[in-house]
Amino acid sequence: MSVKVTVVNHPVAAEALTHLRDQNSSNQFFRAEMRRLSLVVIAEALRDVPTTKVRVTTPLAETDGIKISQRPVLVPILRAGLGMLPAAMELLPDADIAVVGVQRDEQTHQPSEYVAKLPSRLDGRHCIVLDPMLATGGSLEYGCKLLAARGAPQPITIACVLAAPEGIAYLEKSGMDLHIVTASIDERLNENAFIVPGLGDAGDRQFGPPH
Repeated sequence: MSVKVTVVNHPVAAEALTHLRDQNSSNQFFRAEMRRLSLVVIAEALRDVPTTKVRVTTPLAETDGIKISQRPVLVPILRAGLGMLPAAMELLPDADIAVVGVQRDEQTHQPSEYVAKLPSRLDGRHCIVLDPMLATGGSLEYGCKLLAARGAPQPITIACVLAAPEGIAYLEKSGMDLHIVTASIDERLNENAFIVPGLGDAGDRQFGPPH
């Protein structure tokens, strides 16, 4: 079992990430830039999605083309992952959508599930997990294990905006094959398990504080 990490190297992604990091970006602007960055990250995450050859007729001739073999499954980790979902749906309009709600205890930093709406079986279904922040890795491990238990083929793809070295190291011990695609590997986690330099709380900055 192994964890592969791909860091997206693209000026559009770098600019969008800069805007996301800026503490002065409004919630509205933050959401827009999250979508823009997600398009680049998720497109890279789909580079190895299974495809099938097809024939297509243009106005001038027949030629070869491809289609994605089976409907992928998009799995946003609530609530921050919802900000990546519009871009993913734009790239994969035929995809199915499952949701996993995992919240982190602010004292122990351990994940706990509060909702999981998933197909009973995911055999042969390419799953793309959406979560902007790979911090401790606990929530993403929890979500990916739910998918693996339902037969999701591995490696399971994780699309995120930022990753902390500690989170990557944690997932390397998960016993799963995973492919993490991110726009940046940041320096570290602070004492509150937030990514530094990071961009703050991705959920709050997109949707406002929960209280």
